[in-house]
Amino acid sequence: MIAPDVDLESAADTLRAWALDEDLKQRVMASPTLCALAATVARRYTAGETVADAIAAARAVVGRGHRVSIEYAGESVRDADLARTETRVFLELIAAVRAAGLASTVSFDLSHVGSVVDPGLAAAHVREMAAALEPVGTELMISAEGSDRTDLVLDLYDELAGDGVRVGVTLQARLHRTPADLDRVLRHPGTVRLVKGAFLEPDGVAHRRGSAELTAAYLTLARRLVAAGHSASIATHDEALVRALIAEHGTALTSGPVEFEMLLGLGPELLDALRQEGFRTREYVVFGGEWWLYVLNRMAEHPHRVLTALADLSPR
Repeated sequence: MIAPDVDLESAADTLRAWALDEDLKQRVMASPTLCALAATVARRYTAGETVADAIAAARAVVGRGHRVSIEYAGESVRDADLARTETRVFLELIAAVRAAGLASTVSFDLSHVGSVVDPGLAAAHVREMAAALEPVGTELMISAEGSDRTDLVLDLYDELAGDGVRVGVTLQARLHRTPADLDRVLRHPGTVRLVKGAFLEPDGVAHRRGSAELTAAYLTLARRLVAAGHSASIATHDEALVRALIAEHGTALTSGPVEFEMLLGLGPELLDALRQEGFRTREYVVFGGEWWLYVLNRMAEHPHRVLTALADLSPR
């Protein structure tokens, strides 16, 4: 048990800062010893490093009765050639999804496919990915990034969705701006994935993780999505929050275009129970070698997971 005087919120903020520290990431990845240790920890939260690993994990998710979304992890690409190389991996993934007959959505960070280099480059890559995914009958899902990139993300979403590209978007309930952003994205038909938000943000920009204000904000936004009858993914592992929504909306969550979504390896028992109760459910599968930000943010959400990481590193 963690000592009661440990400041878990400070620990969480440290993990979030590390997640965004690209120099620290490069130092760890450049060390064979540290990289191997970090990869051992990451394996709990990811499907593996290859497209084949992702497809195998996705098949297992579908076998449990859930829908699935697959993300090739990565972000903050600052070179056009690398953005193109990473887009080819997404296209390889989509080809594998089609070959496997999986009705999977494909999730991604816009900065992974070039938005920081050139928004037009990223838009071209997304259009190519969407065309490849079209025969599957599912959509691309744009993931959330830090608040400093929210305008860039939403501007590109407006452009793509406005041109008829089949794409959804993720909003963070933590951000004070999100109620207005929800009005904006509801103009488009794409799925809105609602998350709490895991990035390190100042109090003037976002509610604190674990606060009553964040819970209230999430519930208010979820209510608006349900009332709008809009395709929505309620993406949270917070069982109390999930049960509050079910108690309030009941059959509206089973008859409408709403699903509960959770991350691979986090809360499978709750997701399985929701499926058995008749709700639409989806599990989110992440793969690839660029898992640094993703894994540290998962640990920041519940700093007690640091102890689990230490256990994963213990000799067997």
